[in-house]
Amino acid sequence: MARLADLKKLVADARAAAPAPAPAPAPKRPAPAARRAVAAGKHGDADVDLAHAFADVAPLPASKRAPLRPPRPAPIPQQRIADDRDALEASKYGAEQEPEAWEAGQEHEAGQSFVRRGIGADVLAKLRRGHWSVQAELDLHGYTSDSAHDALADFLDDARQRGLRCVRVIHGKGLTSPNREPVLKGRVRRWLAHWDDVLAYAEAPPNAGGGGAVLVLLRGR
Repeated sequence: MARLADLKKLVADARAAAPAPAPAPAPKRPAPAARRAVAAGKHGDADVDLAHAFADVAPLPASKRAPLRPPRPAPIPQQRIADDRDALEASKYGAEQEPEAWEAGQEHEAGQSFVRRGIGADVLAKLRRGHWSVQAELDLHGYTSDSAHDALADFLDDARQRGLRCVRVIHGKGLTSPNREPVLKGRVRRWLAHWDDVLAYAEAPPNAGGGGAVLVLLRGR
């Protein structure tokens, strides 16, 4: 044990007596002027002198024209208006095929046709198939129940005075009504059945209004 301690002491004394190693010198960076010279010489003759290349280029004069920008579109719901118009057209003219295709005598619901007692049953088929040409038309879109009744009465009275036989009354399918329910459809048809001058009516074919209109045959003068 004594020899080991002496050995450790000798090693420690040797380390203490040895001179400390000198630090490695830091690499020297070239001066800024020297770096520029090196960079300038890297490409040599292949470099382009921009000042010389653009020496004959004149700057564009400042423009006095104001930038024109198209006006912003007005905040109008064009698509909703188009949808409402399409629904109104479909309700008025029956642009789409009626889901219930029917002929006189094959009605699917009450009120699709009416014929006064004493009138031949073939009148309905002739009326629906265009045997009598439509001579006048009344469009009740946008009317209230009371105003529609008055307008219908005036229309039928005028048609009788003029000697018209076949007219069309457009009451709509209710596509634009609250809950999409036909408010005037049933009422207009009941009113027509109570007018003595109305001999018959039939729901119009698809190309003439479909479920949104009726063709009315009036008594002759």
